[in-house]
Amino acid sequence: MLSIVTEGRLHPAAAGAVAATVWALLEPIDRRLFRCDYSDVALLGKVVTRGPLWRPAGYTIHAVNGGLFGLAFDRVRRRLPIEKRRLALGMAMIEHVGLYPLSFFVDRYHPARGEEGIPPLLSNPRAFAQATIRHALFGAVLGRLSR
Repeated sequence: MLSIVTEGRLHPAAAGAVAATVWALLEPIDRRLFRCDYSDVALLGKVVTRGPLWRPAGYTIHAVNGGLFGLAFDRVRRRLPIEKRRLALGMAMIEHVGLYPLSFFVDRYHPARGEEGIPPLLSNPRAFAQATIRHALFGAVLGRLSR
């Protein structure tokens, strides 16, 4: 049976979903701090629907992605002798730096590019900084909560 909580820690998939949700809930704050309108919730939700349900869709997709990342983290953690908090942070940063160049496709093909929450990304240092902080937060929360 799948146990979600063991000894005060969360199953890695649940920890990843929680970490992604924390990230998403803090987006309005970092958008003001960085003075950049970049939102992963908008990016994900508006690719699925342009209607009023884009926000719940974006939160859901983001949480599912976090859960999947948590599962990948757990597989790597079982194979490498690296402290789990350092590993979670490192993996989150590797994912960020490795995938950020795919922003080219968002800038060019996303159906809602230019709308609220989806500014140009690839040539935007503020958006890159936001994504860096968001991934660091995600990795820290994942490493802290995961069993």
